[in-house]
Amino acid sequence: MKLIVEPDGREMEVPGEQTILQISLENAVPHTHVCGGKARCSTCRVMVLEGLENCPPRNEREQVLASRLGLEDSIRLACQTRPRGDLRVRRLVLDAQDIHITSQLAVENQTAEVGTERQVAILFSDIRGFTTLAERLYPYDVIHLLNRYFDRMVTIIEAHGGRVDNLIGDGILAVFCEGEARQQAIQAVNSGREMLASAREFAGYVQEAYAVSSFRIGVGVHSGLAVLGSVGRGRSLRQTVIGDAVNLASRVESSNKSFGTDFLISQEVQELIDGDVPTGREFETEIKGKSGCFRLYEVTS
Repeated sequence: MKLIVEPDGREMEVPGEQTILQISLENAVPHTHVCGGKARCSTCRVMVLEGLENCPPRNEREQVLASRLGLEDSIRLACQTRPRGDLRVRRLVLDAQDIHITSQLAVENQTAEVGTERQVAILFSDIRGFTTLAERLYPYDVIHLLNRYFDRMVTIIEAHGGRVDNLIGDGILAVFCEGEARQQAIQAVNSGREMLASAREFAGYVQEAYAVSSFRIGVGVHSGLAVLGSVGRGRSLRQTVIGDAVNLASRVESSNKSFGTDFLISQEVQELIDGDVPTGREFETEIKGKSGCFRLYEVTS
């Protein structure tokens, strides 16, 4: 019997009644197993790509964890699964960041905030061609990829003084509301620059894990008045930002597709940063739902 482990491309013999994890470790495959192979975590999880029929039914310990996490039949714990025939699997937790993501079980408490109108800088970003990318991946991979990507981007946004207001599909809406308008704009733009740099690095992970050669994001930033407050109730309560400035920021970001750019800012932001951040080409465009032409500026690295 053969066991193939991806993305390592390792093909190994299956001796006796060993688990996938035991076989991996004996063959020097860096298979993550935070709990020591005792089915107390899911970091050794694998996706069965071929040969699911050669896996025995989940034992009691694996079933408890699988039910709690809602794992699909093709997602198995390597520490509990003993192959009965040829098997090809893919490790799903590859490094420290993956461990961090799969270990996040708690939801932070939120407090209600009454609506106030404030000057803010708003950042929008999304993944280019994500629908096409998602169609090539397994459902689990789509969610795992997004969680890993969002984990990176949220960390960057918060490090620059921003707050993620919403995650919309593959898109991010972040608001920067601390300090004066100039400080907000600089924080938002620098956040976007670092996000783009991180996305270029992240593309290497996407290539390694999913054999996808193209991964890009677009970013747009606008500054203006918006209403900040809490909406919903109970567990659905969340802080949000609404207003015309939010809509305009979204249009600025989507204009990247028209001009073949990765990062655009509005004229309001350009005037606030006043040369502190490098910019390149200028564009004039109409914005859907707005009258007249708007000047946009490309941010360079």
